[in-house]
Amino acid sequence: MLPLTQFIAYIKKNALFEPEDKILLAVSGGKDSVLMAQLFKLAGFHFSIAHCNFNLRGDESRRDESFVKLLAADLEAPVAIAHFNTSEYADTHQLSTQMAARELRYQWFEQLRQELGYDYIALAHHRNDSIETLLLNLVRGTGISGMHGILPKRDKLIRPLLFLSRQEIDQLIDEDNISFVEDSSNESSKYARNRIRLTVMPQLQELNPKLEQTFVENMERFAETEELVQRIVAETRQAIMYVEHGDCHLQIAKIKELKPQKLLLFELLKPFNFSAHVVNRILASLDKQSGTSFYSSSHRATIDRETLIISPVEKKNEEHCLVHPQDSHSWIGSQEIALSYVEARVYETNPNKAYVDVAQLIFPLILRFRQDGDRFMPLGMRQFKKLSDFLIDEKVPLPQKERIPLLINGNGEIIWVAGLRQDNRYKVNATTKKVAIFELLNQ
Repeated sequence: MLPLTQFIAYIKKNALFEPEDKILLAVSGGKDSVLMAQLFKLAGFHFSIAHCNFNLRGDESRRDESFVKLLAADLEAPVAIAHFNTSEYADTHQLSTQMAARELRYQWFEQLRQELGYDYIALAHHRNDSIETLLLNLVRGTGISGMHGILPKRDKLIRPLLFLSRQEIDQLIDEDNISFVEDSSNESSKYARNRIRLTVMPQLQELNPKLEQTFVENMERFAETEELVQRIVAETRQAIMYVEHGDCHLQIAKIKELKPQKLLLFELLKPFNFSAHVVNRILASLDKQSGTSFYSSSHRATIDRETLIISPVEKKNEEHCLVHPQDSHSWIGSQEIALSYVEARVYETNPNKAYVDVAQLIFPLILRFRQDGDRFMPLGMRQFKKLSDFLIDEKVPLPQKERIPLLINGNGEIIWVAGLRQDNRYKVNATTKKVAIFELLNQ
């Protein structure tokens, strides 16, 4: 008999979904996903089936697809099938076959979920999958979050079979004579997870026959420990981190006071994708000169005087933007500049606005970021100054320097260092008849 009562109880206990929600089931055709589909049908939940054909196992892949279609028909459930050229995707993106398949299926599942209006995606991971994940994380290196194994719920992904072990699933499939298909790659020792399942786990079970239960208890403790640590991290983040100009700032003196230092800084920087190795390098470099930088896949950490500044690494897809007289709004990167006109001599002291004599403008103007050799005549001065020196005098942090829009006249002269200072040559004067007002909006 299928464990319907335990299945529903586990879903309720972990608040995986509500009975009226629509669930997209990821079904490969193997024991785990077939059992999950059978339980969803038995429970009377609203579900559809999604199957990925990665075209990696020839006839076996086609067999799996046919089986899932028959299963969906038997369960009277809608089914969606996707075909992928996994090998080509892996080569193009320089990924292993396993990682390529993972990316492809999760991308498609989420796309399908949104297009068809499903609430969650159900995956058929079981208790042993969670244990294997923990071991893999320990071997590869992990923070505390990698020690709780697979979570029952994460964003739109749910795993309603984590209350069952692999052995229990095998027994249920056998007792109820449920049909399934076997993936031959599960027996291949070339995959790290398979080596753990086929070689490592049996040896560990010789040391501890109750290994699975021990791991379940350990993972529960790790999850509670992570909850405690994250509460402390949240309090620490609030105490030492602040946001300015879209960048996160941490005071170096307070970083030095952290205890335990490595753990807390790693957790503070984890949302910015910094590895433990890079965090260790940052800690060893806190007393180095300003401008020393460290990178993750998405952010840069820069030592700037007494502060560690975390800033996003912006893509340089848009090197410049042309501004025409009729353009009321222009963008460069994430920066937005508004343009309006007034038939009067107006001016106010506001670094986020430039009041320019229209008669001196040569359209199209150019919006760009700084370049080597840039210079201008800051408002109130009659001599040129290197932009690099001006930014140093203004104590502009290095990450912010690279995101300051410059408004350039058609003759190549800087009109305005947006958010900081206008050029003296383009100020409103006694002969001005019409004024162009440029405004930096997202400050």
